[in-house]
Amino acid sequence: MASTLSDLRFDNRFTADLPADPVSSVQSRQVAGAGYSRVTPRQPGKPSLLATSAEMVHELGLLPDTVASDDFLLAVSGGVLPADADPYAACYGGHQFGNWAGQLGDGRAITLGEIVTGAGHRHTLQLKGAGPTPYSRGADGLAVLRSSVREFLCSEAMHHLGVPTTRALSLALTGDPVMRDMFYDGNPEWEPGAVVCRVAPSFIRFGNFEIFASRGDHTNLRTLADHAITLHFPELVDGRHQLTADDYVSWFTEVARRTATMIVEWQRVGFVHGVMNTDNMSIHGLTIDYGPYGWLEDYDPGWTPNTTDRQFKRYRYSAQPHIGQWNLTQLANAIYPLVGAAEGLQAGLETYVSTFNEQWASMMAAKLGLVGADTEAVSGLVQRLLEILPRTETDMTLFFRELGSVETAEAVEPEQRLAPLLDAYYRPDELTGDLRAETLAWLDDYAACARRHQLNDQQRHEAMSRVNPRVVLRNYLAQVAIDRASDGDPSGIHELLEVLRHPYDDQPGCERFAEKRPEWARSRPGCSMLSCSS
Repeated sequence: MASTLSDLRFDNRFTADLPADPVSSVQSRQVAGAGYSRVTPRQPGKPSLLATSAEMVHELGLLPDTVASDDFLLAVSGGVLPADADPYAACYGGHQFGNWAGQLGDGRAITLGEIVTGAGHRHTLQLKGAGPTPYSRGADGLAVLRSSVREFLCSEAMHHLGVPTTRALSLALTGDPVMRDMFYDGNPEWEPGAVVCRVAPSFIRFGNFEIFASRGDHTNLRTLADHAITLHFPELVDGRHQLTADDYVSWFTEVARRTATMIVEWQRVGFVHGVMNTDNMSIHGLTIDYGPYGWLEDYDPGWTPNTTDRQFKRYRYSAQPHIGQWNLTQLANAIYPLVGAAEGLQAGLETYVSTFNEQWASMMAAKLGLVGADTEAVSGLVQRLLEILPRTETDMTLFFRELGSVETAEAVEPEQRLAPLLDAYYRPDELTGDLRAETLAWLDDYAACARRHQLNDQQRHEAMSRVNPRVVLRNYLAQVAIDRASDGDPSGIHELLEVLRHPYDDQPGCERFAEKRPEWARSRPGCSMLSCSS
């Protein structure tokens, strides 16, 4: 176990394998022929630690007492570089809202380096909000408290929900004010600056490949692909370092499979990413870059949390599966020069579709507690339910959680089946007429399906409670914690983090975290839609 970050074993393969930007300035500019630019984090004025992830402290091989040290605080806030760190900002491009945006890059993220734990696990440590880089496009490269709290909490919440995700080690205030225009409406304000230390096997995105392809730099495109495959997907090449077109196709197919699995998990818990640009898509199939995200409160397939996407809703909940395929198509186009034929890449895209469809069907059967039931019957029930739910505001999380409490015995009256679900409705007075009749009929058919397949109510309830969370990180919960932290009280972050570590449990005394969105939060800033500044 290590007592400081400097005691960790750094193994900086990305900077060793990829070409470096020869210019040392952080001035915003185009960077050609390089995978990254070496940069140094900005010194924080008066840093203070707000929160850490105990699980990540342990996973990295750090002693628990480490987080109380000044060395740790300075390292995770950018004040001191750990020994053997090789800090850099990566160069990448991306398609944003369907349009090629050219060079983007790490504009407010600085990677400290890669470590390998005693267990052989590789982790990349990255500071988000630690200062300007050549990719900041004239901005300051900093982050504010509200966005940093949201990133810290959400990455840990997603992990405990079982959703593939990047992680967060720590959340620190810098002691420096940062000017931000939250709604891009010409009313900027000073806000507390903060830094999140986030963790992933790597932060390589689809956009890292796109930038080289867009510039016709096939030499560095191959260098990046070889680095990513041999280091992070070694099982695909069995130790070989001379890779072939078939190896690139196999890798692309695996990325497609992982991406499908990730998005199925998003759909399961009602998560909406909000900014599914190709520069926000990880080759590891991990959720990355938590900006204007949100969870469905009422089940509205057309909802997106991103104010920038308000008009066209490209990244709405129901579109996420399609966008995953669209983004993979851009990655396929980027690596085509390494493959030279479309057939294998097309097959990889088809793998995405088949993987998503198969896993989505299994996931929905699990959410209904009907695993093992007749596939056609379950499919019909799913289709009918997803048509019924949007007809009145119905809390997705509460509905599926309480569905496990519905009694399925034949003698149970229809209204008795409905009773456990009533709290999931935001406007129960709208549950009348045809809608009520169709809901009751669906519940009767659901119960009959469970009886036909001899699914015991208690066993069904227990199984459903393992896939339908009691608690998710609703935007208003995060905003309440942010408000308290802004007033100097970080205890709300700690309370919420602890509850989110056990999202499938009924936690006595924590019922307030498992309630549907209160009316006051319907349109309050930070509690509904958010901007990319959030």
